[in-house]
Amino acid sequence: MLYKNRKKFSNLSVKIGILFSKIPLTPNQWTIFSLVPAIVAVYFLSQQDFLLAGGLFIIAGFLDMVDGAVARVTGRTSRFGAYLDTIVDRYVEAIVVFGLLFVGLPGFYIPAYAWIFLYLFGSMMTTYAKSAAKEKELIPDGKELKGGILERAERMIILFIGIVAAAFNPMYLTYVIVALAILTNISTLQRIWIAQKS
Repeated sequence: MLYKNRKKFSNLSVKIGILFSKIPLTPNQWTIFSLVPAIVAVYFLSQQDFLLAGGLFIIAGFLDMVDGAVARVTGRTSRFGAYLDTIVDRYVEAIVVFGLLFVGLPGFYIPAYAWIFLYLFGSMMTTYAKSAAKEKELIPDGKELKGGILERAERMIILFIGIVAAAFNPMYLTYVIVALAILTNISTLQRIWIAQKS
């Protein structure tokens, strides 16, 4: 999983933080700004311009890296900033998934919008399984529930691949959404199992 390899990206994160800290925006403003390309991506998805939508999706993901990098480099990390980042991350994912409803994707056994719902539900439940375990004190203090076949970073990479592949055949995006719908819900079940064993 990508969370196990985050240390490998620390040097890159420092360079990004130094570069973007020169722009007069606070880390929290960078966080909010990541919503903009995600919202614009919805328009291009509705126009079935998958390459532009995918490009904007990547920009939104990159900006999600910028806020934390700037915060660390400038010494402006905060609990609220981490909290806001988590909330906006989910908004970005939900906004892009919402845009998929306007694509008119072909179905796969059931309508595409049903798969889209199952994917969004699974992705939100994966996150909720983590926060609920902490709230119910199933995880020791100072630790977080991690694990599962897909975390947010993996979901975003797979979804990006699906959006770009749709430029060649929209059915490819349907297949990707079906896979995400299944795997996100499996991830939720895995986290429940991990929490139960903690």
